[in-house]
Amino acid sequence: MKITVQSLGVTPHAPLEEHLNKKISKLSTFYDKILECQVVLRVENTNEKENKTAEIRLVVPGDDIIVKKTSESFEESVDQCVEAAKRLLIKKKETA
Repeated sequence: MKITVQSLGVTPHAPLEEHLNKKISKLSTFYDKILECQVVLRVENTNEKENKTAEIRLVVPGDDIIVKKTSESFEESVDQCVEAAKRLLIKKKETA
């Protein structure tokens, strides 16, 4: 699976990229037909603490799976996205 990371308004540091790759690569254990994963990290322009958004798009045969979460840190947002994507992948695998 090819993982592409795009960051808007922020430069991801090495530990964040490692965390991201580790979490996302585990998704292939739930559904083995993932072709590509596109990750977009951005800081929203709000006064709230929860302004770090992660969006994960999994390219799979049929419909792509898109998950978007916002929280206080990118790591937390990525974790929430991966959990939601995992549930969707399991559901997709069961219906296939």
